Amino acid sequence: MPKFPEPPTRSTLASIGADIHLLPEGTRVWRLYFQAGAHPTTWGQFRAWGPTGARFDHQLPPPRAQDREILYGAVGAKAAVTAIAEAFQAVRVVERVRQAPTWAAFDTTRALRLLDLTGSWPTRAGASMALASGQRTRARRWSQAIYEAFPQVDGLLYGSSMHANQPCIALYERALGAVPARPVFHRMLSDPAVSTLLKNACAVVNYALQ
Repeated sequence: MPKFPEPPTRSTLASIGADIHLLPEGTRVWRLYFQAGAHPTTWGQFRAWGPTGARFDHQLPPPRAQDREILYGAVGAKAAVTAIAEAFQAVRVVERVRQAPTWAAFDTTRALRLLDLTGSWPTRAGASMALASGQRTRARRWSQAIYEAFPQVDGLLYGSSMHANQPCIALYERALGAVPARPVFHRMLSDPAVSTLLKNACAVVNYALQ
């Protein structure tokens, strides 16, 4: 079983150093968000309530609205599909209407400094690639420790465990200024205009579509 212990102390992490991946200005970020439900949000809004069950929430327990905010997204050529795979991974059924799921994409307005979890850094830090696929409660504690150890880091780069290790990002509120005023793509999944695109995305990961 891959090694996935509790995170080391902040000073230990700082001494290891951060492997920085510089995400260029103008990078297109895709995400799937919900306009209704337990944590309704908007296309470019960072979630202040947490921690939830999401993998890299860096908010401190107990769950509540905090100054620490987070936004999850996907990048790369297959990011639209990755966003679907990640958002509906619990049941692998894409419901077009319930909680008003919405596809969105935006282009970053500045470069982002991300801690790269796709290379050797997790091993050097005493963990493994299980950071992106193992126990979520522990991954959240790692994210909290990383946030405190590396104040220069805007967020995390990691591989999707649901879509062939395609690149995903978890942005801390430090990246708020990188979100533009408007998205380049914004469609509810119930919109007939994205029906074919959605069917094709579901076919890639073999998710049911309702």
